[in-house]
Amino acid sequence: MAMKARVEAVLNVGLRIPSIMLLEVLYRWDVSSFFQKIQRSSLNNNPLFQYKYIALYLHYVGYILSLVLLTLPRQHLVQLYLYVLTALLLFAGHQLSRDYVCGELDSGFEGPLYLEPLSMNRFTTALVGQVVVCTLCSCVMQTKQIWLFSAHLLPLVARLCLVPLETIVFINRFAMIFTGLEVLYFIASNLLVPYNLAKTAYRELVQVVEVYGLLALGMSLWNQLVLPVLFMCFWLVLFALQIYTYFSTRDQPPSRERLLFLFLTSIAECCSTPYSLLGLVFTVSFVALGVLTLCKFYLQGYRAFMNDNAMHRGMTEGITLLILAVQTGLIELQVIHRAFLLSIILFVVVASILQSMLEIADPIVLTLGASRDKSLWKHFRAVSLCLFLLVFPAYMAYMICQFFRMDFWLLIIISSSILTSLQVLGTLLIYIIFMVEEFRKAPVENMDEVIYCVNGTYRLLEFLVAVCVVAYGVSETLFGEWTVMGSTIILVHSYYNVWLRAQLGWQSFLLRRDAVHKIQSMPTASALQLQQHNDICSICFQDMKSAVITPCSHFFHAACLKKWLYVQETCPLCHGQLKSQLQPTSSPGAANQGTPPANQNTADVEQEQGEPQVELDTEEGTQAKNTPPVKTSAEPELGTDLLSGSSKIQPKECDIAAESSTSPDGDLNDGSCTSDVHSSS
Repeated sequence: MAMKARVEAVLNVGLRIPSIMLLEVLYRWDVSSFFQKIQRSSLNNNPLFQYKYIALYLHYVGYILSLVLLTLPRQHLVQLYLYVLTALLLFAGHQLSRDYVCGELDSGFEGPLYLEPLSMNRFTTALVGQVVVCTLCSCVMQTKQIWLFSAHLLPLVARLCLVPLETIVFINRFAMIFTGLEVLYFIASNLLVPYNLAKTAYRELVQVVEVYGLLALGMSLWNQLVLPVLFMCFWLVLFALQIYTYFSTRDQPPSRERLLFLFLTSIAECCSTPYSLLGLVFTVSFVALGVLTLCKFYLQGYRAFMNDNAMHRGMTEGITLLILAVQTGLIELQVIHRAFLLSIILFVVVASILQSMLEIADPIVLTLGASRDKSLWKHFRAVSLCLFLLVFPAYMAYMICQFFRMDFWLLIIISSSILTSLQVLGTLLIYIIFMVEEFRKAPVENMDEVIYCVNGTYRLLEFLVAVCVVAYGVSETLFGEWTVMGSTIILVHSYYNVWLRAQLGWQSFLLRRDAVHKIQSMPTASALQLQQHNDICSICFQDMKSAVITPCSHFFHAACLKKWLYVQETCPLCHGQLKSQLQPTSSPGAANQGTPPANQNTADVEQEQGEPQVELDTEEGTQAKNTPPVKTSAEPELGTDLLSGSSKIQPKECDIAAESSTSPDGDLNDGSCTSDVHSSS
């Protein structure tokens, strides 16, 4: 079943290629221009000129037949090709008979065949050929009535019966006429088949449109006709014919430079119509898909196909080629100009493929650097691909600058390759930093700061490249030739590559600065508190030798919490807002920030310090900042400051002042009430 499905898929594509080839030929042949040339050559009496309108009608009929062949269902298409093959076999049979009769007339021998060896050889050869033709026709038409396809055997039978040669000529003509009548009868008996097919197809189309809509109809036709594969195969056949024609007319092998020029001119010849341009677009898409698939396989092996990314399917490169070709009017240019323009367009397409390869390789390289994977083969593949992506775009930019004069458009084109090299350089630097940290016994301090500086540096270089491109374009517009298209490109480039880059970079800087301020405003946990906490960081799951305490009394590494705050301003555990809690006067319970965490034993701390033992009624999972202090008597309230290691008893009238004077570190500052009563042992 699998083999049958593959054969049907191949037939579904291969049998439709001639219809697109016919469309290509009809588009290239301009009937009006052809007859205008005949009229200008003063050959008005030329019989071809009398059939001008008939040729025009046949031209349009050819378009209709091509579209019908393109959209026929596979079963009917196979049947149609079998009929055409049968007609060709019958024509071949009559050609064999005609050649045999001509050979006998030339020899002039009318006696028995066994008396003349040459006549016997000619007769045997013709007989074997005619039997093969009859058998093939019977098999193709799936019928046992082999006599229907045996009319071209009559001249051989007549020669075997010693009929005169002049009579054999008439018998051969009669056989051809009889076969023609058979073909006409078959066509007349099936004359209503196209009408019935069109009627059935129209009824089905109306039903599909009423039920599913036009979009579903278009998607169904797209999938049934397999248009991307069909146009790609059509273009490859066209390109192969172009290359074959060139080498068949040349005696000497071309040089290396000549091969490059031949490659570009052949592509230019094969995209002179909308059909061949679409074929080139789909071919480039499939080539890009193949390159990206090889890139994934080279980096990850067969694991790359488990989680396939729909973004890297080669569609971006094909669409880029189509837009540039339509924008520049590629198919309207002469072949030599089209070849030079195609070299620039293909450069842009290759640069887009390299950028997609970088998008695939970047996360894999960084993951290898941070995951402590010791497989040397994996590291070699990742680093080698990055080195290729670092060198090859720069080499492409250098080569295209050798062929073309530098201007604004060329600078925009090569800037993409320069940006790709810069991005690869940043990825390699971060990978090297990760590997250095791996080989060090102690972790690198401020690793996040180092990575941020590396990323910021190459982002700044990208921004400077974009600014240089815009500046060059503005100077060329002011002091050179001004065009609407050039000004539009400058505005678009300024917005997307300058303004948006600057805006994103500034927002990243502000987020980082705010995160640093938030971390600095949080208290640092002491060694005793870390010992009492006795837990890992909930973000990186590593032991904590130093930590900061959030207003909700949770412990985190300062660097881990800083990276978390780049994304959102909530606690990673309880999701409480950290921004509002860091402001001293934002909540009335800020005075209780010094309250120990819920998982800390307060009585043990007070016993070690010789202070009065206070029991706190806490529940597991309740935030410490919302836990009120337990009163030890009817008069005073106790506030415990774990950061300073002392306990203070304050009268009730000082509560509000104490709350309003709470410092960002959680300590209680002296306010209007100065008569604090210290507990004595």
